[in-house]
Amino acid sequence: MTFSSQVKANDGAGILVGETPSNHSYSVSGVRSLFVGDHGLRAGWRLVLFLAISVVLLAAFVLIRAGGMHAFVEQQKTASQIIVTPLLMGGSEAIAFLVVCFAALVMAKIERRKFGEYGLPFDRSQSGLWKGGLWGFAAISGTLLGIFLLHGFHITGLALHGTAIASAVAAWGMACLLVGLFEEFLCRGYVQYTLASGIGYWPAALIVSGLFGLVHAFNPNETAVGAVSAGLFGILFCLFLRRGGNLWSAVGFHAAWDFGQTFYGVADSGIRPYHNVFNSVFSGPTWLTGGAVGPEASIMTPIALIVVALIFNHYHRVDRHAIREDCASLAR
Repeated sequence: MTFSSQVKANDGAGILVGETPSNHSYSVSGVRSLFVGDHGLRAGWRLVLFLAISVVLLAAFVLIRAGGMHAFVEQQKTASQIIVTPLLMGGSEAIAFLVVCFAALVMAKIERRKFGEYGLPFDRSQSGLWKGGLWGFAAISGTLLGIFLLHGFHITGLALHGTAIASAVAAWGMACLLVGLFEEFLCRGYVQYTLASGIGYWPAALIVSGLFGLVHAFNPNETAVGAVSAGLFGILFCLFLRRGGNLWSAVGFHAAWDFGQTFYGVADSGIRPYHNVFNSVFSGPTWLTGGAVGPEASIMTPIALIVVALIFNHYHRVDRHAIREDCASLAR
């Protein structure tokens, strides 16, 4: 019997004659209730523990890689001059993904859950990765087509030739996949699952997506449209998760969208394209082209995301993402 159920049983039975209630027991009960609810350790504390593990490990990785705090500060002064290559991006995202997976595994052990409950089951559901990838590449292609039809985007020719095209596609494909895995599992894996167990799925989705957009608002040259688009990406991916039952479609869409931007030679959240397949140029107002940020800050992006959401919602009407509220191991 849990501590809380014992208290309830005692309340129902009354206090025996001659038994004096202990103020100490009541104070212990009150303190415990701050941390433990009917389903075990409260969602907020579990989330804090997960984020603490992730932040400490990520900070340690960044400092070790930079060679110490002083070196890290110096690197930040020239960060805008760094060319983002597939190896640089892929390596960083791979380490970050492993860190959040480790933190989630620790929490899964504590909570007595399966790792796959947090959105990345390793089974046949991984086919959603390819479906999401097709949707993502179609979405970025449609967005750029819309800008082109309004005379704001033009492909000027090939940037690569021969075998360099295949190597670039493979390298950026892997790097973008790692970006999708890290960002989706960080934002809509353990965090979304745990927060939803405390306040409900869509309230949690709105909070996480809002924070996702807010973080993007601090990117260099970011615009209001770009920040809103980032938030809409989050809502769309939460819809994929809710109706698809896992994060694979969201990972695929995220990876393919980022890959498509590099493929067509446009900026990705302000990051200049490198080793891209096509050369292209934008011309026109920022609201149409996205300016230095890239097509994510174009008004065409929210339109594309809404269209994808409507089509997906039409064909997927059943919620498949189950959230188990209990956390029995922490309630005892």
